[in-house]
This record gives sequence, structure tokens and C-alpha cells, in this order.
Amino acid sequence: MIYIDADACPVTRIAERVAKEYAIPVVLLCDTNHILTSDYSTIKVIGAGADAVDIALINLCQRGDIVVTQDYGVAALALGKGAKAIHQSGRWYTDENIDSLLMERHMAKVARRSAKHHLKGPAKRTVEDDRRFEESFRR
Repeated sequence: MIYIDADACPVTRIAERVAKEYAIPVVLLCDTNHILTSDYSTIKVIGAGADAVDIALINLCQRGDIVVTQDYGVAALALGKGAKAIHQSGRWYTDENIDSLLMERHMAKVARRSAKHHLKGPAKRTVEDDRRFEESFRR
């Protein structure tokens, strides 16, 4: 099973297309602030709340499932349950890299709270980003 943290996920259609080729079921999870449609996936709309979608996704996923998320915390919990987790960039979260990614997230949060620092948002997504995700996801 593939679970996608689908709130504003730019690779949902790519993941669905690949999953369909291999007949792997997909569940898209979103909150009530998003409207999703799909001809392939099951859509689960979770009540609005700070981490409602994240908690629902982690409660559903099991060993051997794949989770698509850009949230390092969700990825860490998925790994803890024996699932695989991939970022929308195509980078796989692993037991070897998750601690440093969580520390990076923490340091970014500290910097954002500081009035002295302003961090840029992510760069605009490119066709190359989509190609890189699909290639990694297929592997």
C-alpha cells in the first residue's frame, strides 16, 4: 500500500501513475481544507487539525508500506513502523539519515523564530524535480 500525505503534494499524480502500473493501491490523505479527486486512489479526508492528517497516516501505515511525505516527523514515525518513506524530491528517508534531517528541521524552526534570520522558502518545482522523484520512486 502507498500512503500519500497529499495536502499540497506536488508528486501525487506521478506516484499514482507508477502505482497503477504495478497495481499497488494508493490512499491519499488530506484535511478538510483541500479537495482532491482521483480516478485511481482512495481518498481519505481527515478533519482539520494541526497534525490530524499526519496522525491518521501513521495509524494506517504498516510494515512494508510506502509513505510519500515532505514531513520529516511523519517519515520518522513511518520508519519506526517498518514502512519506507520518500520525500517529494525523490530522497528516501532511512534510519541512517532521519536523525540529521530531524535536527535540520529543528534548527530551521529555531532560526525562523529568531527575528534576525529570514529563511527562503523552497525553490519553484521543475520538470527535472518531477523526473528525479519518479526515477527514485520506481526504484
